[in-house]
Amino acid sequence: METNSRSLLNYQISLKEDILFVRIAGRLDYLTVSKIWAESFEQFERDKFNRLIVDAKGITYCDSVGVALLFQYKSKMAELGGECSIEGLQSQFQELLGMIHQDDFVETSKAEQQIYSKTEKVGIEFVKFMSDIKFSIHFIGEISFTLLKYIKNPFKIKWVEVIKISESAGVNALPIIALIGFLLGLIMSFQSAIPMQRFGAEVYVANLVAISLFRELGPLMTAVVMAGRTGSSFAAELGTMKVGEEIDALTTMGLNPIHFLVIPRMIAVILISPLLTIFFNLFGMIGGAIVLLSFDYPIVTFITQVTRTIDNVDLFMGLFKSMVFGSLVGGIGCLQGLNTGLGASAVGESTTKSVVNGIIFIAVSDGIMSVLFFYIGI
Repeated sequence: METNSRSLLNYQISLKEDILFVRIAGRLDYLTVSKIWAESFEQFERDKFNRLIVDAKGITYCDSVGVALLFQYKSKMAELGGECSIEGLQSQFQELLGMIHQDDFVETSKAEQQIYSKTEKVGIEFVKFMSDIKFSIHFIGEISFTLLKYIKNPFKIKWVEVIKISESAGVNALPIIALIGFLLGLIMSFQSAIPMQRFGAEVYVANLVAISLFRELGPLMTAVVMAGRTGSSFAAELGTMKVGEEIDALTTMGLNPIHFLVIPRMIAVILISPLLTIFFNLFGMIGGAIVLLSFDYPIVTFITQVTRTIDNVDLFMGLFKSMVFGSLVGGIGCLQGLNTGLGASAVGESTTKSVVNGIIFIAVSDGIMSVLFFYIGI
């Protein structure tokens, strides 16, 4: 019998007849697993036995490295034609053990790698695509169900976390939103005022800018900026946590990553999107007013033209669009972050996908809503 006692992990390895007993108690993680891993597999090489019994009821904490040890016990006994039983393992660690597959431990050399034909490559890519679709549907369903549950009981929302995310994704984005809004209003007014001046209709520049910003460009450009700034940030944060196994640690501790990480970000981005759109419209109107002032029109004329053109329907239509765009940006950023593969390059790929897919879905949803609003008559 071999015994090793530590402040974090205690274990015993003993052989009785043809049964190897391994008793583990304490924290089985990357800091403590190396010693027991080496000694137990030395026993595999040194002695012959037909059964392995692992007493795991004393394990108080187990990360992915500790679970890998338990999985290797089962794999090694299966390779030797024996039997392995893990007794007393807590349910959350058992769930983590079930997430590991044999393919995760197989290293294939370049010489052994199969060369696929073009047809096979198309099939493989199609299977990956369908797997992504399945993951996306599951993600959307879980978010929708959780959001509905929190709407019924808003006191369970982590409002402190929502406020922190709102500050980083909303308040800190105001300078770039204000700058782009001002420049867009300025450029659009100037470009439209020159040809309209030929007909003496440059006063209607205010109408054109107001309708364009409130109904379309305001929410659209705000969403594009958020996709490049906030969506990519969400994907990078969650992707780094996925690579660093922090999300696996949350699952091990019984915390749902959707509830703990995704929902606060979704709520924050849905709430701040209309506010950022309002600021974008405001600074866009300031840019348009400056151009009209340069044509010797008083500011009162500009304000009068705007108030006659824009009504509450235009305002709330734009704000509704911004909320839809915000939910898309937040959802796609979190989805790509949770779907990140292994390695630092995977984080970069997820960040890129979040921005590209976010802009694509924003454009598609904007087209759908524009057609829908046209047929509704608003």
